[in-house]
Amino acid sequence: GHIITGHVDSRGKVLLISQKKPGKRLKVSFPPELRPYFIPEGSVALNGVSLTIARLNPSSFDVELIPITLKNSNLGNLKRGDAVNVECDMIGKYVYNWISKDGR
Repeated sequence: GHIITGHVDSRGKVLLISQKKPGKRLKVSFPPELRPYFIPEGSVALNGVSLTIARLNPSSFDVELIPITLKNSNLGNLKRGDAVNVECDMIGKYVYNWISKDGR
C-alpha cells in the first residue's frame, strides 16, 4: 500500500474490465494534469483502495484486482463507463512539486 489521505485528486473513468485470472484488470482514464504523478509500478488509489499501476499509458493506466480486493471493496462492482475517484501517490506529488520549484 501507500499513503492515502482521502483527498481525491480527480475523477477517472473505467475504460475496460478484463479477466486476469484469478482476478480482473481495469483500464482507467485520468485527466492530463495528473500524468506527472504516475510512474509504472507506482501507487494510485481508486475509490480509496490502494493499488499498483500495472501499465501506464499517456492518458490511462491499468491496475490488477486480486480476489480479496474484488470481494472486500466496491471495485468488484464497477462496470465499463463508471466514474472512479483517483488519488495520486502523496510522495509522488511532493517529489514532483519539489523538483518543479527547484528548476531541475
